[in-house]
Amino acid sequence: MTTPVGIHPSAVIEDGATLGADVRVGPFCHIGAEVSLGDGCELVSHVVVAGRTAIGPRTRLYPFASIGHPPQDLKFRGEASTLTIGADCLIREGVTMNPGTAGGGLETTVGDGCTFLANSHVGHDCRVGNGVVFSNNVMLAGHCSVGDFAILGGGAAVIQFARVGAHAFVGGLSGLENDCIPYGMALGNRAYLSGLNIIGLQRRGFAREDIHALRRAYRLLFAPEGTLMERVEDVAAEFDSHRGVAEIVAFIRAGGKRSICTPRESPGAP
Repeated sequence: MTTPVGIHPSAVIEDGATLGADVRVGPFCHIGAEVSLGDGCELVSHVVVAGRTAIGPRTRLYPFASIGHPPQDLKFRGEASTLTIGADCLIREGVTMNPGTAGGGLETTVGDGCTFLANSHVGHDCRVGNGVVFSNNVMLAGHCSVGDFAILGGGAAVIQFARVGAHAFVGGLSGLENDCIPYGMALGNRAYLSGLNIIGLQRRGFAREDIHALRRAYRLLFAPEGTLMERVEDVAAEFDSHRGVAEIVAFIRAGGKRSICTPRESPGAP
């Protein structure tokens, strides 16, 4: 049998797998029967994609990435669960991503335009937004959520059920055991809120007046007077028309299984 153009003869593609147009599969890759690869995907070499995994167009996977194998959860009993990865993602060497479990909605999702550097991990039942960056060796435990354009530095570890807000930054080697607000910057082991991700906001093209509004809201939210929820209501009233501040307010109000990551001391100038 003739090997299709773009598919290396040593690759194993199980019957039932769906490959879009212009997919390239390099040497010694293995694609499972229930896998779907979008148009223009590339598996460079030695990549394994298993389970009920769908990968969007133009996503590129590098050697020894292990995608879609059963969740690393001792409660998993083989239930039908999925992993969905968006378009235009970059998945480097040794990255692992697991599908969902019955305890978390049976699905793990990754958005478009994300970057996962070598040996980073996305656990079961996670929700990762668009434009997210994981540096090398980032560990995302099960049931976590990461908002759009968040960045996690090398070796950062996020505890299960934690939330990382949009445009947040988690510093390298940080151990995050609480929720990091949108636009926040969490550093240290155990991580504390160290201000706002100002450099990230500038790089994303946020206007100066928007950054100033976020800084004022941050100071009010983490001032020493009153409770956090009292301060949230004050900030919501004062910045009722500011979209970025509204995201922070909504994030805190929504709550979760973890507490909100807070500054170690008076926040000062973030």
